[in-house]
Amino acid sequence: MRNFQGRRIKKSYIYYPVTKKIIINGSIFILTLFVLVIVYKCKNPTRESDYFNPNVLATHFNGERFVGSTTCMECHADIYTTHLETAHFKSSAIANAGNVKGSFEEGSNMLDLRDVAFEMKTNKDSLYQHTTLKNRSLKKPPSKFDIVIGSGVKGQSYLTWENDALYQMQVSYYTPSNEWVNSPSFPNYDYSRPIGDACLKCHMTFAANQNTSKQRNTFDKDRMVYGIDCERCHRPGEKHVVYHRNNPDAKEAKYMLRLQDLPRQQRLDACAQCHSGLRNELLKGSPFSYLTGEVLSEYSRNNDTLTSNQNLDVHGNQYGLLSSSECFKQSATLDCNTCHDPHKNQRGNSNYFNSKCIGCHDVNKSRCTAEAIVQNKMQNNCIACHMPTIASKAMQVQLIKDSLETSFYVRSHLIGVYAKEQWEN
Repeated sequence: MRNFQGRRIKKSYIYYPVTKKIIINGSIFILTLFVLVIVYKCKNPTRESDYFNPNVLATHFNGERFVGSTTCMECHADIYTTHLETAHFKSSAIANAGNVKGSFEEGSNMLDLRDVAFEMKTNKDSLYQHTTLKNRSLKKPPSKFDIVIGSGVKGQSYLTWENDALYQMQVSYYTPSNEWVNSPSFPNYDYSRPIGDACLKCHMTFAANQNTSKQRNTFDKDRMVYGIDCERCHRPGEKHVVYHRNNPDAKEAKYMLRLQDLPRQQRLDACAQCHSGLRNELLKGSPFSYLTGEVLSEYSRNNDTLTSNQNLDVHGNQYGLLSSSECFKQSATLDCNTCHDPHKNQRGNSNYFNSKCIGCHDVNKSRCTAEAIVQNKMQNNCIACHMPTIASKAMQVQLIKDSLETSFYVRSHLIGVYAKEQWEN
């Protein structure tokens, strides 16, 4: 290249410093990465966000929210683990082959009644009750086992969904004889027994009825809290869980009810909501409206309150029987938790329960008046003599075709002196 004078000139080039290229390329990379992270976080909320916002299972009528007993395991693992083995926790569940105790094997899967026969069958992962009407051409569709009611200690009943409506199935399971039976007091195969919230309240922590009609057996299937879990007695726990996850070093429990802080009657009410009979007179709200710590008598009433002790049934009214006992009347503090730890399965632990008797009745001051031969026969078991098991008049089942109804035997909570013929063998 030459200038206008004909002289050659050098061609010039512009060089960018190496550092500037790095900065530009790095900026592009960082911007791209930032955009990708934002997109990912929008599509995939972080675990931390989920942790501080526990999954809500249901919302109580007062706005408090249930988060399930599994959230309690994080800080109360020992209590949570033992509570899983209690009849309370197992009082209801979604039905599956693992928790339905009746047999589906051929030869043991039948219930044969006078006018109808039932056969229990499996289909893939589901369980069904098939109904055959005798001497009739009418066909009934099979009923699916959807919900298990009862821990299986004495037996189980089963519920089935028809759309959003809940009904009891005609077959139940009776543990003492290990067989299918007619559901307690079930009239006949032509009748569909609707299950309302008054029935569910003693087997579930929460269920919200969708229907304001008298039938009251329609529910939101996805907003039911099965079993009697921690939140049934300690109230819905969302605020408690969120607070303590955000404040892991906090020593004082917040937003959670402690039963020991309540007056005796309200402690008793926590148990009486299910263990004081039908409480079929509803005064306020629904059967699930009452929460522990409130006054139960403001929500419901048992019409059998004035019934004599002899007529109180052992199946449902343990509270009425206990409160009629001299042990209760002579104590200002005795309540259900004096003898029962609701966090543990204590069934059959006679030594533990006898120790509770001896704790009040000092052996140096109180003497058993039974003959020595009787004391030896009963193995000094206070419970067997003074709280015997008695046949329930309310809970009876038909075991086989045309048989008489058989009663469930339940331990009486009317502590007293009984005739020898009522003592346990």
